[in-house]
Parts: sequence; C-alpha cells; structure tokens
Amino acid sequence: MNHISSDTQTAPVLTSTPDGHLSIVPMENMKEFGQKVNDYLVEWRRDRVLNSAIPNMDGYASPSYIVNTAVPRFTSGEGKAVINDSIRGNDIYILCDVNNYSLTYRMGPYQNTMSPDDHFQDLKRIIAAIGHGGRRVNVIMPYLYEARQQTRKGRESLDCANALQELVNMGVANIITFDAHDPRVENSIPLDGFLNFMPTYQFIKNILRNVPDMQVNANNLMAISPDEGGMRRAIYLANVLGIDMGMFYKRRDYSAPGNPIVEYEFLGSSVEGKDMIVLDDLISSGDTMLQIARLLKERKARRIFFCATFGIFTGGLEKFDKAYEEGLFDKILTTNLIYQKPELFDKPYYISCEMSKFVALIIDTLNHDGSVRNLLNPIDRIHAVVDKYKNHEPI
Repeated sequence: MNHISSDTQTAPVLTSTPDGHLSIVPMENMKEFGQKVNDYLVEWRRDRVLNSAIPNMDGYASPSYIVNTAVPRFTSGEGKAVINDSIRGNDIYILCDVNNYSLTYRMGPYQNTMSPDDHFQDLKRIIAAIGHGGRRVNVIMPYLYEARQQTRKGRESLDCANALQELVNMGVANIITFDAHDPRVENSIPLDGFLNFMPTYQFIKNILRNVPDMQVNANNLMAISPDEGGMRRAIYLANVLGIDMGMFYKRRDYSAPGNPIVEYEFLGSSVEGKDMIVLDDLISSGDTMLQIARLLKERKARRIFFCATFGIFTGGLEKFDKAYEEGLFDKILTTNLIYQKPELFDKPYYISCEMSKFVALIIDTLNHDGSVRNLLNPIDRIHAVVDKYKNHEPI
C-alpha cells in the first residue's frame, strides 16, 4: 500500500503506475485554487523523477497539468464549453466551485451574477466537451451541488440525487466532495465512485497554530454540534481527541405552519470553564452559530471556536463583528474550498484553512490508483499534530 504524508514538503511516496496522463481542468470558479493544486503536483512529480522514485514516463513530469478550456457565452446568455488542449486518453480532474458568487456574465444589456445552477450547467458543458476523449473523468466539487436538498419531504424535488445521477450518466467515474451535508446521498449512485473528505485535520492544525494555550484534554475542551444533523462531526472529533461532546437540538412546534423553533435544548456534560469547538458543514447566514454561542456563554463556556467547512456568510459580516466585540466567540475557521469574501481576511477573528495541498494529494493518489484510506480518516495525522503541539514543536 502507498504511504502518504501530507505534512512533508517532499513528494509523497507513490510507486504504482498512473492511470493515464494527468489533466486538471480548474473551472473559472476555481482558477486560483486549481493553480495552487497544479504547483504541488508539478513539484512532487519532478522530485520523483529526479530522485528516480518513478520512471520519467512520457508527460509524467510536466511543467503544468492544467488544460486550457473556456466557457464563452453568446449575447443571449447561452454558453458553450471549449477544450483547447489534447486530453485524449488522459485521467481528467475537473475542479468546480458552485458557490462562487463573484463571477458574472452578460445577457444582452444585463449583468447577471452566476448562481449555483449556472456553475453546474457549465460543469456539464465541460464534461460534454470532453466527451469520450478522456480515459477517466473525475469531478472535484467541494461543496456538493444542491447538498441541502438531499431528502424529500412531501411532494418536492430531490435535487442532489438527480444531479449526481446526471453526472454519472454523462460518464463521470468519481465524484469527490467535502463534508457533504448528508453523505447518505451517495445511495443515489450506489455503483459509482463517491468520495467524501473531511477537513478535521486542517481545523485542528490551524486552531493549535493560532491558540498557543489550548489544552487538549477532557477537562478543558469539548466538541459541540449545533444540531442533530451534524452530530457525526462532533462525535468523530471527540473520539479522536479523547474529549467530551455535546449537541443542541431544536425543539419545534409541529402544530404551527413551518414548524417554527421554540427553543434550543442542550444535551451533554457541563461546559463551564471549557473551550468549545463548534463544528458544522456550513455557515450560511450565521444565525444558528451565533445563537449557539450565546447559549454556551450562558452556560459559562470559556472560549468558542467556530469551524465550518464552507463559509458563505449570506447575511454579511456585521453581525459577526458585533458578536466578536461582545465576546461571544473567539475565532471562525473555514476552508478555501469555495470562494471567500475578500473582507474576511481583514477580520481579527478569521482563520482560513488552506486545502490546495490536500486536494493535490487526493488527485495524485487517485491518478496512481493508490489507497485514500488515510486521507478519508486522518486520525494518525491529527494525533501527530497534537503530540507536536504538546511537545512545543513547530506545527
């Protein structure tokens, strides 16, 4: 089995034969991120060839793996995809951020902001342009399109399952995502590749880098789930770190239209005097996170750290600024897997978790048909970084 380490700057040890020449297609919505991924792969593969770790097969040590593509639009707003480089027989990885709301397109005299639907349609255009030219087509979609519409309640659409089936019907071999809202949606494509990675290791590493007096033990730290749906994240972290976990659940009035929330109930041991790591997949408006912080502070929690894989902040940042000034929370950590508001980086409470190296590891490993077991379950890396922290070693 291939041994993979994401903490070293040297090339990961991979000795198996690649499954075709590597091609990366970062869509416009992940262009900068895709360039970072490409830079890691170029460095690693050059080092392998220089150190004779792998033969210099044709195109293996390339100056770039990025494919030149374009998705131009007609004045009517309709689009098409164009592949400008040869991809015949290649192992192709398409990177797509359906949440990038910074991009626009023109429709006649109007300037329209691209929605998740627009990005998903462009993704399908890229796949259609590739056609049968690629050896294998893989889609890396960090935020799973329509992930919040993953179950059906009454007569309504089942959008996430439909989208997954649409992609595999177009010939996609693997769909790679992060922290799916409900990973059971994989059941809609049971015979096809679906990989769901978590950024737990990156959260822990970045908290320990930025909080020098964190005490990682059951007496001083707890993992908190803001609702019953995200309990698996808190349970995993609590088990790996050997700490307690708690969760809030929403007591609703099911006799009223819309089933409004009556109050939040807490299940767990005392939080008094302890640091809290609140884990969720998404910060959208942020109202739930801030309400949880207030309830934890009422229970005399010490410091509060929000960790969410995706930070959209649809309600703006003013409410977080105010809550931070009031002392409701200490840090917010989200990843750069989706578009980040530029003003986020000016906030004293914000920590961005860099994920491009991890994505490069995933691509590198899959292209070599290696095992991703250690990447799906990073328990050894989490223990290693915690041990370094306790021993006062650089992280």
